[in-house]
Amino acid sequence: MYQAIVFLPLIGFLIAGLFGKSIGAKACEYITSGLLVLAAILSWVAFISFGLGDDKAFIVPVMRWINSGNLNVDWALYIDTLTVVMLVVVNTVSALVHIYSIGYMHNDPHRPRFFAYLSLFTFAMLMLVTASNLMQMFFGWEGVGLASYLLIGFWYKKPSANAAAMKAFIVNRIGDFGFALGIFGVFVLFGSINLESVFANAASLGNGEGTEGAAPVMVFAGYALDRASAITIVSLLLFMGAMGKSAQFLLHTWLPDAMEGPTPVSALIHAATMVTAGVFLVARMSPIFELSQTALTFVTFIGATTAFFAATVGLVQNDIKRVIAYSTCSQLGYMFAALGIGAYGPAIFHLFTHAFFKALLFLGAGSVIHAVSDEQDMRKMGGLRKHIPKTYWMMIIGTVALTGLGIPGTYIGTAGFFSKDAIIESLYVGQNSYAGYAFALTVVAALFTSFYSWRLIFMTFHGREKAPADVMAHIHDSPKVMMVPLYILAAGALLAGVVFSGYFIGEGYAEFWRGALFTREGNDVITEFHEVPFIVKLAPFAMMLIGFITAWLFYIKSPGLPGELAKQHPGLYQFLLNKWYFDEIYDFLFVRPTKWLGRFLWKKGDGWFIDGFGPDGISARVLDITNRVVRLQSGYLYHYAFAMLIGAALLTTWLMFGGAR
Repeated sequence: MYQAIVFLPLIGFLIAGLFGKSIGAKACEYITSGLLVLAAILSWVAFISFGLGDDKAFIVPVMRWINSGNLNVDWALYIDTLTVVMLVVVNTVSALVHIYSIGYMHNDPHRPRFFAYLSLFTFAMLMLVTASNLMQMFFGWEGVGLASYLLIGFWYKKPSANAAAMKAFIVNRIGDFGFALGIFGVFVLFGSINLESVFANAASLGNGEGTEGAAPVMVFAGYALDRASAITIVSLLLFMGAMGKSAQFLLHTWLPDAMEGPTPVSALIHAATMVTAGVFLVARMSPIFELSQTALTFVTFIGATTAFFAATVGLVQNDIKRVIAYSTCSQLGYMFAALGIGAYGPAIFHLFTHAFFKALLFLGAGSVIHAVSDEQDMRKMGGLRKHIPKTYWMMIIGTVALTGLGIPGTYIGTAGFFSKDAIIESLYVGQNSYAGYAFALTVVAALFTSFYSWRLIFMTFHGREKAPADVMAHIHDSPKVMMVPLYILAAGALLAGVVFSGYFIGEGYAEFWRGALFTREGNDVITEFHEVPFIVKLAPFAMMLIGFITAWLFYIKSPGLPGELAKQHPGLYQFLLNKWYFDEIYDFLFVRPTKWLGRFLWKKGDGWFIDGFGPDGISARVLDITNRVVRLQSGYLYHYAFAMLIGAALLTTWLMFGGAR
């Protein structure tokens, strides 16, 4: 069953990729979507049978792969609770995106290629989450990067799409370089990159075995490191990879530009595949991260900073997809902040619930864009509620789930209410030095999240109609093939929290995870976040309510107020509108110097020096000499006779004076 779950998307990719022109676009759509639906059903079967059962983790062998010296790596599937949770997330969202894309992409002439890429993306992510070793995980990691490049740049005739695809690929190479070094470091420290061996060795270190003495165990960047320092460096290198894939602060710049791809791609990237890979990596490698409090503290700091930063930028964005993109970046920050304080259950639970409501929001935005003739600027929308009521209510459900609507202290609430509030409460009781910082920033981010989410709703669906009359005349809700996936996701956005909270973060935590996530002895983060002061439970609800009221005042009650506020604080407005000027700073610090260096090496190094004194210089001298020699071939007989006479005279002179000796 597990082999089928993983390889069905690969079969769909091969069929659509190799035989798409032969079998036609419709066949490609149905085959790839059907295989993904089957994989999703099998994933839920695996989740129920394993995740809700009492089986222990096991390995499903696929084939032998690498045997070189002490490095022995088999291709195998590592099955535990974390794996089956990720299988459900990836395949469910991917299957719904495939079905939705049948309607959304129906006019595109390159549908077979698009559906092939979607299936490849899914297969790469499945390879990542089922990896039994870090080499196989890296294969899936790079496969996800390749597929994202292909999908973001799917409309390759658009220069902006090509630029966005390149940006995503290059920025992720920075993180992937750190991940690769981290894998090398794991092998040096533990003598293996197989997860079972690594975790067993990490457990022995956690028990104090082999930690005596301060003898160097690794040299990194010219510095000899003892075991504790080496573990910290390795953990930070692994997290560097996670920062790139999950678009954390400093390596986040590719994420909003990824909106250049078709909207279903955005939903798949942001809800189930690429951006969740970093969260999965840290959770999977939690036994190593737990050996370095420094690394965990850094994870908390970056996560909380990302949650706040992305939320501030989302306040003023006008592209409907970019608002949701920055929301994704912010919510990923919540997950990493939780991982940093050891709240692995709440972090993965938020990943699980976030997949439903974020896919719902992106696909709902796609339905809006589809209705208004591909317009994405919310300032050109407005008044759509009556024209596309089904899409409107789906977006409302996604919004209340994202903002965490629920009654504090009860089990009444949307999916985001259970998972996001659990993270905030966990941060309140967290023990590392940045837990308080993270708690404060995530509470403020909850306020901003509510504001920009309701701002999107009010600007898009309420107020006066701003679209051209010819567009308004043809606005209608999307077809059933696009709406049915929204209904399913809406059910998950409303019910996933109350149905699964007891397993992910409640009393059934230990029985559900069964060691798939590291649990510290006496860890209060898991057991006490339901026992925090009521004011802490009330804080996210209060922020959500304040954000809603403020957005209503700004965009319904007094629509001119945002413009006046922007005029009063132009510096702050431009700062947020330009995304804290990260693109401009990186352009100045890295892009321009790199282009200058490349141009210098091209023009001076390669053109002037290597070519000038090498092949071009030699060929130029040869041509010069031959051109001069050619001039001797005039074609006149008396020139040749005169030359012969001169030659005969010189030869006679040499024989008379030189030859005699």
